[in-house]
Amino acid sequence: MSKPTPNIPPERPNESPSNKQDGTVEERVDTTLPDAQPVVDEVEDTSATPATNVSLISGNSKPRQYKVNNPSFFMQRGYQVLLVLGLIAAFFLVMVYQTLFGRIEQPQQMVTIEPGQTYYGLLPQWQQQIPLFSAGVAKLYIKSQVDAPLHAGTYQLPENPTIAEALQILGQGAKAAMVKVQIIEGKTSKDLYQALRDNDKIEKEVLTADSDNASIAQALDLTGVLPDSVANSSDPIVNYNLEGWFAPDTYYYGEGTSDKKVLTDLYKRQQQVLTDAWENRAPNLPYKSPYEALVMASIIEKETSVADERPLVSAVFRNRLNKNMRMQTDPTIIYGMGSRYDGNIRRKDINEKTSYNTYQIDGLPPTPIALPSAASIEATLHPADSEALYFVATGTGGHKFTNSLAEHNQAVKDYLSVMREKKSQTPPQ
Repeated sequence: MSKPTPNIPPERPNESPSNKQDGTVEERVDTTLPDAQPVVDEVEDTSATPATNVSLISGNSKPRQYKVNNPSFFMQRGYQVLLVLGLIAAFFLVMVYQTLFGRIEQPQQMVTIEPGQTYYGLLPQWQQQIPLFSAGVAKLYIKSQVDAPLHAGTYQLPENPTIAEALQILGQGAKAAMVKVQIIEGKTSKDLYQALRDNDKIEKEVLTADSDNASIAQALDLTGVLPDSVANSSDPIVNYNLEGWFAPDTYYYGEGTSDKKVLTDLYKRQQQVLTDAWENRAPNLPYKSPYEALVMASIIEKETSVADERPLVSAVFRNRLNKNMRMQTDPTIIYGMGSRYDGNIRRKDINEKTSYNTYQIDGLPPTPIALPSAASIEATLHPADSEALYFVATGTGGHKFTNSLAEHNQAVKDYLSVMREKKSQTPPQ
């Protein structure tokens, strides 16, 4: 029977029993490093390291690097301010340039300045069409460059002008005395010629003592605008008649301006108005050319002076032409009579067949019978939506428009009644 083995306590770290079972004594091995010193609490040398190691807080093992020559905060702000100021200055220079030298898109044209208009009143058109145009800058420029008020007159502006160019041209009006040329709507070209002949401040180049329709058309180089039926007509009233081709308005020209320039300017304006209206005309009109529309516009101009009635008068004549009815308008009788007209239309005048009497001829007369306004041209090419075929004066202002002959005859009776009443109330002379 063997002896029980005695319980030997486990070895502790770094500790060996002095006697082992084999009876040998093992030499203790020192596991400490050579020359190791006892562990003591270290005192941090604040003079050698920063108070707080940021890399420990951020978890970044690399300490932050600092540039020795980095610009200061205030220097950076200064650069930013200079940049902003530079951009503002550049924008202002562009705005000034656009205001004074930006070009408005328009063809070469005549511009009429009415009495009382100012330079400032010209600015909205530029402001609408030129990017970055500044009315304030333009006003400052006008104050510094213009030393006289805007003079009424007719001025020719070049194609695509700048405001600086326009002001230079308009400023010339202050250096010359202006001549007023007034052409009333509904007057005739004969009235226009006579007004220019009577104006001793207009130089006579075309309207000489022996001038006639043909010589005037040739002098103005306008023979090509007339239909062959007009240019080759044997009727002296019709032949080379430029009736209708001059825009009625009030114009101002410098003293010594030639009648050729005045007439050419008025023709160009009327031609532009007619062209624009024709290009935007309503559909299904009975007019084959702009010239026929000009003829109709002159009749509408003579038939009514009430602006609201023009489209209705236009509708009546459109409807009659579409139904192949004669126009039967009194102003055409008067124009065909020429100098024989004494203020009255008699039955024999209605029955007389002239080139213009629309009671006796079909369709339109050969030429216009007056100088129509832009409003009458517009009404011709945009008639009212009406089926009326007749109209007659009311005697109290305006006209009565009717769709049937019976209604028209009653309207005529009403008109005659009003006129008799007025005559009875008029005291004898």
